[in-house]
Amino acid sequence: MNKKRIIVAGATGWAASELCRGIAAAEDLVLVAAISRKNAGGDLNEILNLGLTAEIPIFKTVEEAVEVEADIFVEYTKAEIAKHHVMTALSASLDVIIGTSGLNDRDYQEIATAADRCEQSVLAVGNFAIGVVLLNKFAEMAARYMPSWEIIDYAKAEKKDCPSGSAKELANRLSKVGASQKVIPVDQINGPKEIRGADLNGTQVHSVRLPGINIALESIFGLPDEQLTIKHNAGGSAKPYVGGALLAIRKVSKLKGFQRGLDTVMD
Repeated sequence: MNKKRIIVAGATGWAASELCRGIAAAEDLVLVAAISRKNAGGDLNEILNLGLTAEIPIFKTVEEAVEVEADIFVEYTKAEIAKHHVMTALSASLDVIIGTSGLNDRDYQEIATAADRCEQSVLAVGNFAIGVVLLNKFAEMAARYMPSWEIIDYAKAEKKDCPSGSAKELANRLSKVGASQKVIPVDQINGPKEIRGADLNGTQVHSVRLPGINIALESIFGLPDEQLTIKHNAGGSAKPYVGGALLAIRKVSKLKGFQRGLDTVMD
């Protein structure tokens, strides 16, 4: 069996470390390198106690990591460095999975252009949880029949990305249906315009950041005398995101150019 060789950037982080355990347990995938600035020079196998026989070198920079022979690069760091990581991986002829949140539409357009130029595949996923994929699907369906909606995204107080990557992806998908209809346009309300949230691709989005809150994503649809709420709640662990990320890794090489959303590789 020819195993897919994987490099994971941000490998010792909350979500990526759980993904690395999933990759280590998979028979068709193999971790060959990692990026982690604070653990550079170490062995990921030892740090995460993966139980593997081979050493997995940890590098400080993407330029060092892509010197290792690999097939797929998984980006799971921070928005300020993510695009550089992705561009470098594409130039090294690697297909890319983007799990980092905080990138904007302009970033994705530049990445799409680079993917076409390098003839590589990129899959950007705001949230790898299967439940969120279903929320996106159901919300798109609802938007065709209930033309007024808003999004609320919840996360712990320490999360700097506002809105979350999940909320951005949902707003982007809903924009393909159309812009949410507003009874009173935001520029005509009495009071601070910020009270109505931020307009993101035609959808009002509200980010709640408080201690004690786990990650959640909610889309609310309204018609006269009725309301539909679709909400996904996540627990405190990163386990819900592993299955979807593994699916993305296994499917990305079958794509062409840049794609956004896990559902693009789901049967």
